[in-house]
Amino acid sequence: MKPHRILSPLGVMLTVVFLASGGLAFGAPERAQTVEPLTSWNDGKAKQSIIAFVEQVTKTGSPDFVPPPERIAVFDNDGTLWAERPMYFQLLFALDRVKALAPQHPEWKDTEPFASLLKGDVKGAMADGMKSVVEIIMATHGGMTTAEFETILKDWIATARHPTTNRPYTEMVYQPMLELLDYLRVNGFKTFIVSGGGIEFMRPWAEQVYGIPPEQVIGSSIKVEYELRDGAPVLVRLPELDFFDDKEGKPVAIHQQIGRRPIAAFGNSDGDLQMLQWTTAGQGPGFALYVHHTDAEREWAYDRNASMGRLDKGLDEAQAKGWTLVDMKQDWKVIYPHETSEQ
Repeated sequence: MKPHRILSPLGVMLTVVFLASGGLAFGAPERAQTVEPLTSWNDGKAKQSIIAFVEQVTKTGSPDFVPPPERIAVFDNDGTLWAERPMYFQLLFALDRVKALAPQHPEWKDTEPFASLLKGDVKGAMADGMKSVVEIIMATHGGMTTAEFETILKDWIATARHPTTNRPYTEMVYQPMLELLDYLRVNGFKTFIVSGGGIEFMRPWAEQVYGIPPEQVIGSSIKVEYELRDGAPVLVRLPELDFFDDKEGKPVAIHQQIGRRPIAAFGNSDGDLQMLQWTTAGQGPGFALYVHHTDAEREWAYDRNASMGRLDKGLDEAQAKGWTLVDMKQDWKVIYPHETSEQ
């Protein structure tokens, strides 16, 4: 199944109203809000805070009015725009790649973390934490051209299924966040992904699924070299980490690749804390939102003690600074897009 852009009915209606009102002309965002936004959100403090902020920065004549070119919103991906359980989806992709590449690497049978993976012992393979993750990613993501990697990734994302729900990974996105992306863009915001995940892992499908083009995707990267092969230029991915886009790395990457400080930032873990701090420390209005995973029945419940997606320091800071904290169980009517058709 090919990944597809899941545009909410709200997004379609808002876009029609928005275009009919003259696009990004001053005052257009106010007219675009004639349709009720964020329909998969319950009418609580989280939804109200989002709408209040958007109206604050888009209303012509408001003391906090922000011109459209400066309306930058940044989103983490794992756990913020799509699920991250039972483990990061890119790691699940890497585990599948280990199985596919194993015949070419007989030495892996006696080398960790690969030996444990080939025995089905994922917990044992992850015994060294991020060291194991990086080693697996480097071994499975390097040694090929960028075009070859993109083909492999597209084939996987189109056919692989989530181990718990058996749904395509592109259906494990959060419907309320898709609506939020729609709502921000129709109000003149430019939306970016700023994720610890691999930039080339996300770019091939992000536009179809989120409406975010590849040039607006920022992530971790491995080193790439230019080569001529049979007279044709190619870019070759090396098994070496180039940049890790997490924690302090996120504001650095935003500065280097966007060139503007965001006015809105959205995350779900301590890995996003510095991005939210950087966003709200700018001059003028700033908005920070954490997605808090509280719904063990419809999704997963985890925060302070989680091994992946831990929300501990960020939870304290959000409460201390009055950032918006989304309680998934209380604030979201549905979690995934398929639920809207089942209601």
